[in-house]
Amino acid sequence: MASGRPLSVDGNSPFHSRSSSSFPPAKRKKLTGRAFYESIKSPRYILAPMVDQSEFAWRLLTRSFIPSAQQSSLLAYTPMFHARLFKQTQAFRDHHFQPTRIGLVSPPASSSQRPSDGEQMSYLDGHPTHDRPLVVQFCANNPNDFLEAAEHVAPHCDAVDLNLGCPQGIARKGHYGSFLQESPNLIHSLISKLAQNLDVPVTAKMRVLDTKEETLRYASLLLDAGASWIAVHGRRREQKGHETGLADWTVIRYLRDMLPMGTVIFANGNVLGHEDLERCLQVTGADAVMSAEGNLCDPGIFAGEEGRRSGEQTGEFWRGRDGRGGWRMDAVMRRYLDILYKFVLEKDPPKRTPLFTPGSIPVLSNTSATSEPPSPQKTASTSAPPPPTSNQTPPPNAPPLHKKRKHDRPVRRPTSPNLLAVQAHLFHLLRPLLSKHTNIRDKLARAQPGDMAIYEDILAMVEEVTRQGLQEYEQKEDPSPFAAGGEEEEEDPVRVFGEEDDDDGNNEEESSAKARKECERPWWVCQAHVRPLPKEALEKGSLQVGKKKMKRKMLEDEEREREKQQRRLADGGNADDGGIGKREKRDWRDGVPIEEVPKEAMVCG
Repeated sequence: MASGRPLSVDGNSPFHSRSSSSFPPAKRKKLTGRAFYESIKSPRYILAPMVDQSEFAWRLLTRSFIPSAQQSSLLAYTPMFHARLFKQTQAFRDHHFQPTRIGLVSPPASSSQRPSDGEQMSYLDGHPTHDRPLVVQFCANNPNDFLEAAEHVAPHCDAVDLNLGCPQGIARKGHYGSFLQESPNLIHSLISKLAQNLDVPVTAKMRVLDTKEETLRYASLLLDAGASWIAVHGRRREQKGHETGLADWTVIRYLRDMLPMGTVIFANGNVLGHEDLERCLQVTGADAVMSAEGNLCDPGIFAGEEGRRSGEQTGEFWRGRDGRGGWRMDAVMRRYLDILYKFVLEKDPPKRTPLFTPGSIPVLSNTSATSEPPSPQKTASTSAPPPPTSNQTPPPNAPPLHKKRKHDRPVRRPTSPNLLAVQAHLFHLLRPLLSKHTNIRDKLARAQPGDMAIYEDILAMVEEVTRQGLQEYEQKEDPSPFAAGGEEEEEDPVRVFGEEDDDDGNNEEESSAKARKECERPWWVCQAHVRPLPKEALEKGSLQVGKKKMKRKMLEDEEREREKQQRRLADGGNADDGGIGKREKRDWRDGVPIEEVPKEAMVCG
């Protein structure tokens, strides 16, 4: 950064003793394709690029759950950066990517501009000890912008990735992400420009298209242009928000079977928990599996059995009487805050008392609060009297009254992306807990970036309610997650899709109920957030569908029913068995079914 970040006076910065921390590193031979993938030890797990959410501190937290001997099994992506802004603006680079204490020097740097040894030392992003292997992702629509932006980060990462998957409206306006699909020549020039001129390999992250054949042609284009690997999100561009739905692993498997044998493929989509990682690899045949939202809810998602056993010994990993378990939210939040203290703020974390475990003697925490703040009634007798209002006469020798002005509030806002992302991360991480303890949610909503004192207060409150939840769980005989003191949700008044199985027993594609049941844990344990499927969102009223899409969906449903009817006839059954005649009657207008709009109180979400 322009002003630099001063070294600690006592010389105890975690990076001071690293002999490999100066930059730029010695230029190495450029490997591509599978040779490059094997050179970084063929990682099987991938932390996905997430806008403003896969920053250094979160990447380090995710890596911390993996034993040090297995660190190479995880590859991480940075958040997506805008190539043109990254190329043009020093402040943009300094804010988003901090590999050294003075930021990124615009190449080429003259001898007079060459930073001092202290300034050259690795700081956060791309640190050779803590943050590798690392891929930096950009969105771009101009090959020259893409190359110049990539040249800034090449000395501090293992590869540069082109985002071809962003489905948001801002990507449509800016003509990048998945909205480059209609511009194959531009995509080819973007990738080939870096493949021919950049010192590190270039990769690409894409979404599947409408058909397997189109997706295969698209993937072949990326590889022919010079992409060393492709990360394939098994959802189409239209699948977002309430219409996210399920990723199609069969398309990724089709690419695996049809592309050249040495092609490196990462699979992305439908990963809710650790068990889904191996299942995805087995079904798709991909080299590695990527997680985004599952990681936000549970940063320990990549931890294997060895990491979990280690967590059980420290009390961080909880396992219930039914055998299911997960990482405790209070333990994960502790780790996260300690990483911010040590690496971002460069100071010692507060001394922590041991985590509470059932049967242990609780020890008062030395943080500013160990439970919820005391009520006003309890503090009324000890607190100072309120200042007089403007209608009251101030006491003698009292300081003059001042009207509260906007400039009296703290105006300095931290610029570190690691501090700006804390609140959003905690909302993801603590989601089930916050839905039960709304006072903690309200306090988190008022937290300001960089205010570590309030985050310590929130941690103390989380630790206290977690202690209560553990004690309640031990006192209950029921081993289900609801025995931890949570309240079971009432059965949805809307019917659960897929409760009537077809002949093959397949109902997973039409209901999220099974996934919710599998992912369910006590509210103080990290767990996946299962989105309702589009059909469920429609039924609940949280999703509205236009006439064209509704008519297309109706035709698809009728085609599916005809196929089921043909199977029953082939098996010698009655064509009307199984519910064809049981379908509820619908009113029609202009060829489109008229759906009853749910009442306001029935709308969910």
